[in-house]
Amino acid sequence: MITDPEALSRSIIEGHRRAIARAISKIENNDPDTRIILDTVYKHVGSTHRIGITGPPGVGKSTITSQMIKAFRKEGKKVGIIAVDPSSPFTGGAILGDRIRMQDAFTDPDVFIRSMATRGSLGGLARQAGEAADVLAASGKDIVILETVGVGQVELDIMDAADTIIVLTVPDMGDVIQGMKAGLMEIGDIFVVNKADLEGAERTKTDLQFVLELKGQSGDRKQNVILVDARKGQGMDILLKEIKEHRRFLEDQGLFEAKRRKRKIQRVKVLIGEHLDREFWNEKRVELLNSLVDDRSPYEIAEKILK
Repeated sequence: MITDPEALSRSIIEGHRRAIARAISKIENNDPDTRIILDTVYKHVGSTHRIGITGPPGVGKSTITSQMIKAFRKEGKKVGIIAVDPSSPFTGGAILGDRIRMQDAFTDPDVFIRSMATRGSLGGLARQAGEAADVLAASGKDIVILETVGVGQVELDIMDAADTIIVLTVPDMGDVIQGMKAGLMEIGDIFVVNKADLEGAERTKTDLQFVLELKGQSGDRKQNVILVDARKGQGMDILLKEIKEHRRFLEDQGLFEAKRRKRKIQRVKVLIGEHLDREFWNEKRVELLNSLVDDRSPYEIAEKILK
C-alpha cells in the first residue's frame, strides 16, 4: 500500500485505480496528505468534460448514467463517476437492480465509480466532490459525471463543479414552476424528460420548453427538452449529441476555460475561508464567546470578539 502522498500522486496520474480510491478516501476524511496530493495532481486535470446530472429522487439518474457510460465507452472514452447521494445506488443499499445493470461498468478498468455519501453531514461536501473530480480528471478520465439529488443548496453547489449540467425529470412530476423555484431550471444546460413511454411525457416536455422560453435562453444557445427512455436506451443518441454540442458551444464562446477559472477562484476563496475559520476560533476566542452569550445580541457579541 502506498502511503507517501507524492508517490500516491504519481500513481493517480498513471491511472492506478487503488491510488485513485485511496486519494478520494483521504479527501472525504480531510486527511493532512490531501493538500499535497491535490496540489500535485491539479497540474494534470487537462480538459476533462465534467457533466453534472441532477433531479428529484426516482427520475432515473443512475439509469441515465449507466447508458451514458456505455455510450462514451463505445467511443473509447475513459469515464469517472461521482455519485453524491445518501441513498446512492452505487453504495448498494436496496436498489440492487441498478448495480446489476451496471456490473459491466464496475469491472471495466477504464471506468471508475465512487459514491460520496453525506454521512449525515453536508459540510464541505460540495468542495470534496470537486476535489474528487480533479483526481479522476488527473488520472486520465475523459469524462467525469457528477450525479446528485437536486433537492437542496449543497446539491446545487456541487453542480458548480460541472461544465454541462443535465436536469432530469419524469412525466407529470409536479408543477415545473416549483422546479424553477428550487433552482433546477436556473442551473440546467440540458433538460431531459425520462420514462418517455409514460402518459404525459409530451405534455411535460411542452411545459418545460415553455418555462425555458419564459426565462430566456442561455446566451446564443437554444435549450431544447429531450425525451428519453433510459431503461430501453431510447433517445440516448440525441442526449449524447446535445452534450457534445454544449461542449462545443462552451469552447466557441470561451466559456469552457471561463468556468474553470471561476471554479479555481471559488476554490481558493473556500480554502482561505476554512483556514481563517480554523485559525480564528482558538481556545481563547471560544472561551470568550461562551462568556459573552447572555442578553446581548449576536451582532454586539461578534463585534466585541472581533475587537
